[in-house]
Amino acid sequence: MPAAGVVGRRLAVIGAGWAGLAAAVEATQRGDTVTLFEMAPQAGGRAREVMWDGIALDNGQHILIGAYSDTLRLMRTVGVDIARSFLRTPLRITYPEGAGLQLQAGAPALAFARAVLRYRGWTWGERFALLRAAASWQLRGFECDAARTVTEFTANLPAKVRAELIDPLCVAALNTPAAEASASVFLRVLKDALLSGPGSADLLLPRVSLSEAFPAPAMCWLERAGASQRLSQRVEQLARDAGTWSVDGEPFDQVVLATPPGEAARLTQAIAPEWSQAAAALHYEPIVTVYLRSAGCVLPTPMLALHAHDDPGAQAPAQFVFDRGQLGGPEGLLAFVISGAQAWVDAGAQATLQATLSQAQSTLAAQLRGPLQPLKVLIEKRATFRCTPNLQRPGAAIAPGLRAAGDYIAGPYPATLEGAVRSGLAAVTNP
Repeated sequence: MPAAGVVGRRLAVIGAGWAGLAAAVEATQRGDTVTLFEMAPQAGGRAREVMWDGIALDNGQHILIGAYSDTLRLMRTVGVDIARSFLRTPLRITYPEGAGLQLQAGAPALAFARAVLRYRGWTWGERFALLRAAASWQLRGFECDAARTVTEFTANLPAKVRAELIDPLCVAALNTPAAEASASVFLRVLKDALLSGPGSADLLLPRVSLSEAFPAPAMCWLERAGASQRLSQRVEQLARDAGTWSVDGEPFDQVVLATPPGEAARLTQAIAPEWSQAAAALHYEPIVTVYLRSAGCVLPTPMLALHAHDDPGAQAPAQFVFDRGQLGGPEGLLAFVISGAQAWVDAGAQATLQATLSQAQSTLAAQLRGPLQPLKVLIEKRATFRCTPNLQRPGAAIAPGLRAAGDYIAGPYPATLEGAVRSGLAAVTNP
């Protein structure tokens, strides 16, 4: 039902990433007249499709989990067929040699305990150490001192448990190396995955491009609903006069600022200097995706964990590899994902490509049926904010009638699609 007192607003949403699209769809459903501004020629923000030599590649490999309730609800609203668009499996972090954490269907907490007890390659002491630690985390409500890093918080766990499970989970969820990542945010991710009910820890791997997974259907839905769309239009100025907001001279009752932090800081510098400074002060961590192709190659599972090393000299940059051929893409297309990738960005694209080729040839030798063909190295230098302890993130409220939305806004989650969507929904339901 529409909220009392806010129906029929003239609402500007600046930015058509997942946060901006969430805000636009929610506001349209509530009866607002929405105008959506986007500086790029297409919607989607950092989670979008990129064409390369006739092949559709995603700008990174985004994974949803079953606990992403708002994202999944919004997808259904705009007509996305979840079962067709995603491969849903219980949480599995499997290495090429077959070892790994492999949950079965059912209550996540119990499935996690069973998976730990079945973990191949760990001693019984290593398994029980993790189970004791997980039980203590649950007893403490998955909370800890906000000043601690993941490495500090898990220091008492066996080295193999940290290397094969904690560190890969941390860098995948927070895009920040465990030695620098916030333990309190990491625990919140674990809490939602393990305690949100059956299916909450499930992985949802996209079978379609990231554009098809939400941005393109959302734009079609908004067009049918009568929302105005302004693609390839960068907003130059925000101003407020007598209770009305002006977006490049066009009047609106309310504005949702759903741009990246740097762009938001530029637009708010004169309006809210302190907020602008907070947004501009965020530091970022890159993600690199290396696309390779090997004819006839089929991995044991659509997603494999890899033994990675931060040191460029180790020639093992990627933490995960996705078999896009099993996920609706061309046969033999492999996407190697390097999260927390600053060291590799510093080493350069060519060095990263060569290291990934070396890693693929050594770790996937049993699956390769022919030579590896390099396709593309996609570098997102500002993929996410660095999720460090005691990080001060800007709040959603900027000024009366002006709210921010994005995965970087203050909250309990790291930079995830669910965090972006929830911030977009909150921006229009809490004006």
